[in-house]
Amino acid sequence: MNTPFIRNHQYNVIKKQSEFLQNTLRTVADRSVLETVRYRAAAIITEAFPYLTEDQQQMLEQISTFETAYDFQRYLGALEPYLASYPPITLKQIQKLFPKHKKLKAPDLSSIDFRYVTYLSWVDIATNKLFIVYPFEGQFIGIEGRITPTNKKGYCLFCNRPQELAFFSVKTKPANASPDDYCAVGQYVCMENHGCNQSITDTGALEKFILSVRK
Repeated sequence: MNTPFIRNHQYNVIKKQSEFLQNTLRTVADRSVLETVRYRAAAIITEAFPYLTEDQQQMLEQISTFETAYDFQRYLGALEPYLASYPPITLKQIQKLFPKHKKLKAPDLSSIDFRYVTYLSWVDIATNKLFIVYPFEGQFIGIEGRITPTNKKGYCLFCNRPQELAFFSVKTKPANASPDDYCAVGQYVCMENHGCNQSITDTGALEKFILSVRK
């Protein structure tokens, strides 16, 4: 039985290194350079995991032995049974995270392949609000804020790729503040969360932002 141990952002690291290594194999003839890139690709992948069994490490490090596009494709396909899905969540659980919204327009959960989700998010066009649900230490954290398109490209805080951005502004209460005292914390993020989830390779910036604005 396959025990899932690869989270979505870690799988994205593997995909990114696979693409980089394939491109290097197509464009570089120097064998010493190729061996260095092979070793580095395997190292970057294993460094993305805080803990690996010996078998898991050997499985991931196979990337350093491949030559053809078919080898890499088969490698990525063979890792899919080991993907650790986003934790199960129901519409009722999501609604409880946002109690102020009695008619919350949540996404169709049945249409989402949660193996490839690091954070769940959606935009309510009617209110120009972005909602994010993130699993952290055994519980779900929900945050919401105003989303404003910028009509320009830049680097998303979450996935760090150049993309069309929106400004995400979240109201939060400063420490030791009075009940009516709020401030806004904002960051530039992807307009399109599916591509962001397919590209995110590190959850550090995402978690830091979510924890800084959680209520």
